Amino acid sequence: MPDRASPEYRQRVLRLEAVVLRHNDLGEADRMLILYTLESGKLTAIAKGVRKPRSRKAGHLEPFTRVNLLLARGHEIPIITQAETVEAYLPLREDLVLTTYAAYVVELVDRFSLEEGENRALYRLLTDTLARLCQPNDLDLVLRYYELRLLDLVGFRPQLFNCANCENEIQPQDQYFSAAQGGVLCPSCGSQMPNVRPISLLALKYLRHFQRSNFAEASRASLSASLHREIEAIMQYYLTFLLERNLNTPPFLRRLRNNPY
Repeated sequence: MPDRASPEYRQRVLRLEAVVLRHNDLGEADRMLILYTLESGKLTAIAKGVRKPRSRKAGHLEPFTRVNLLLARGHEIPIITQAETVEAYLPLREDLVLTTYAAYVVELVDRFSLEEGENRALYRLLTDTLARLCQPNDLDLVLRYYELRLLDLVGFRPQLFNCANCENEIQPQDQYFSAAQGGVLCPSCGSQMPNVRPISLLALKYLRHFQRSNFAEASRASLSASLHREIEAIMQYYLTFLLERNLNTPPFLRRLRNNPY
């Protein structure tokens, strides 16, 4: 038996807390998992034999699950040797709408993250958001708050208080939003630039509120359905520009809203 106290053993073993973002089948019985971990940020690992009927790890390694993991290093990709659920977020598996909201949350983390080390604040945002989706919150508000906080943490905080072009303070009137400029534009600048979107004064007000508030403060806001859709469209425009590709989940979420099951 290996000496678990030895430095050699500790170098070969990783103990991590993680959220499973997604997985892909590998070979006849294995899976490759994309994880977001507290200690190491985004990480790829392999679960050997997890697709076998008697696998003890299978139920702990489903998407959206928060788990404690033991991984063996020394391979090109670490191997998961133990998995124990910390939080299953069961409501996210029992309702198709909640499943889709959760899928969007993990898709954003996956798309905006590289395997480049820890970001504990982003991990906490991820786990807090999954928990909020399980509670009686305004689900669209949860997503808008999450999007703005994620953008802060990955270095793409939108400018909402001064014109992103001329830097003059934004006045209380309808404005424009430019993904290329990274924020709101005053009417003078926005009317002369290509590929901008109009943004109402009320939508800008709530985006500012979400950006500078904690979730308890932000969740007291009450937005109409039309205002939710306006803000959602602005955020999707900005996120798609940053990622240089469309996200997979939003179109399905819109179809669910239009044709509830």
